[in-house]
Amino acid sequence: MVDPGGGAVCNGTLHNQSDHCHRKNCTRNGMVKEAQQNGNSNFYKPVVESFEEAPLHVMVFTYLGYGIGTLFGYLRDFLRNWGIEKCNAAIEREEQKDFVPLYQSFENFYTRNLYMRIRDNWNRPICSAPGALFDVMERVSDDYNWTFRFTGRIIKDVINMGSYNFLGLAAKYDESMKTVKDALETYGLGVGSTRHEMGTLDKHKELEDLVAKFLNVEAAMVFGMGFATNSMNIPALVGKGCLILSDELNHASLVLGARLSGATIRIFKHNNMQSLEKLLRDAVIYGQPRTRRAWKKILILVEGIYSMEGSIVRLPQIVALKKKYKAYLYVDEAHSIGSLGPTGRGVMEFFAMDPRDIDVFMGTFTKSFGASGGYIAGRKDLVDYLRAHSHSAAYATSMSPPIAEQIIRAMKLIMGLDGTTQGEELELQKDEMPCPRWQRGF
Repeated sequence: MVDPGGGAVCNGTLHNQSDHCHRKNCTRNGMVKEAQQNGNSNFYKPVVESFEEAPLHVMVFTYLGYGIGTLFGYLRDFLRNWGIEKCNAAIEREEQKDFVPLYQSFENFYTRNLYMRIRDNWNRPICSAPGALFDVMERVSDDYNWTFRFTGRIIKDVINMGSYNFLGLAAKYDESMKTVKDALETYGLGVGSTRHEMGTLDKHKELEDLVAKFLNVEAAMVFGMGFATNSMNIPALVGKGCLILSDELNHASLVLGARLSGATIRIFKHNNMQSLEKLLRDAVIYGQPRTRRAWKKILILVEGIYSMEGSIVRLPQIVALKKKYKAYLYVDEAHSIGSLGPTGRGVMEFFAMDPRDIDVFMGTFTKSFGASGGYIAGRKDLVDYLRAHSHSAAYATSMSPPIAEQIIRAMKLIMGLDGTTQGEELELQKDEMPCPRWQRGF
């Protein structure tokens, strides 16, 4: 998978995994042994998702609440328009009334009338490291949450329910962070250039080699922003005449990257192999619309762990389908790398899959590694192509050196290359934590 042109898609063969499981597979210690298409035997845990259905009365009262809130919102807008109720929202000046408005009135109806009533519960400023507990700056409002003022008081030890800090590596300074401090003193805060110009440092090369070693792939490339890793690199991999098959619950960065690519996009139901195979089969049989030519490339976009639902991708089945229909597979491991698998190597390790079965590995450093940025990894020719054609490499500022060093420090800790057992202990603590929803049934 190198250039957006690619070769035509042709058919292949696939062993029916469901039938094969009934005939030849055995269960040992709660794990299923399944023969993959390439003949290798892998042990992996069957994914059993269980999402409880909301009771009917809960759904009815929820929608009823939305309806009542909307009606009162229109009533309050009416009162504001007639000057009966004071309007605290920003409005456009009278002398600009002949210009096209920046936004239509209904576009911020929810923010103005519903979100504003509960705004004091959201976007709370914190003033400590994002550990299991952190400190929050107290604030109050004198105008029903339109504006806030700080009281100067600090609320201590608030339970953290919204941090990316999965393994606790974005914590207060300790001796292991001395390398980050040294990198700051040696390289400064930023590079001030793109990777294509003067922005490639030895720290970036060291990090890329370490990521490739961590994932057991040929090469890797790092980027300064996780969201842009998807949105700016997918357009470099596929283009017009290509087909993207995207899970309906994919992250916004994947959706944006697919749209920017100019490729045709078709959505399959979340983790539904029948829906995905139907789209693959139709793509191979019918080809492109109107011309009926074969698609230049078919790319399947999935996530390792879906951030909002907590479900895990059904990787073995998707790999089997992509081999059958000669498609490519792009796996976003933003939420699974570092936190899934016996040694934190993500969904590939969780299912004991061969890294060569996945064409494009993508992940971020914002979660388990306590830093920022992202990576693309896989075959060397793929990474070399991105070095030349990625929009992020050409136009975005390189990753900050202290950030790169923090990722190196965290990754070495997880891999046990720092000379301690702290990474192994973190992985054990992760496995001993109360079982989240996406792990029930294993």
